[in-house]
Amino acid sequence: MSAGVWIAAATSVYLLLGVIALARRKPGYSHLVHTISELGETGSRDQRLVAWGLFFPVAAALAGLAFLSWPLAEELAWLAGCVAVGYGVAVVFPCDQGSPVTGSWRQGLHNLGGAVQYIGGGLALVNAAGRWGGAAEAAGYLVLATAAALTFLPARSWRGLAQRIGEFVLFGALVVLTLAPWRAS
Repeated sequence: MSAGVWIAAATSVYLLLGVIALARRKPGYSHLVHTISELGETGSRDQRLVAWGLFFPVAAALAGLAFLSWPLAEELAWLAGCVAVGYGVAVVFPCDQGSPVTGSWRQGLHNLGGAVQYIGGGLALVNAAGRWGGAAEAAGYLVLATAAALTFLPARSWRGLAQRIGEFVLFGALVVLTLAPWRAS
């Protein structure tokens, strides 16, 4: 297996286990209602742990995957890069409490990073359909729907579930695309 497969798979598992472990530490946290960013929201006891212990390693690993993928699979590189930006921005700009759609300037920058992750990642997958087929396109539209849901669903609704679906698709696509044989562009 290539280094890209190991990076994508290990990062996915690390994020999953990290979210599960940190959610158990946050009273009242629900994976169906709360976003992942709320684990490290401003003022939370685990703010730095989530930022530097969870989000930073994910961002760094995916930035590395983007770099390694670029010469052979530009769509994979764009996908990994967009997700890396989303997590990297979350390190520096943690969300406000409840991760509202509108809020402080910091929340605005946090949301901008999320837009790069979900809109950019969704478009990277739609674009990947030419190389990897219709499943990549369908995955891309599902990620774009996640971006819309995170934007328009009110706080304390099903935003957590919507985000988990989007994250599953993004990280699943990273693993699948690293396993896929690269065809000539």
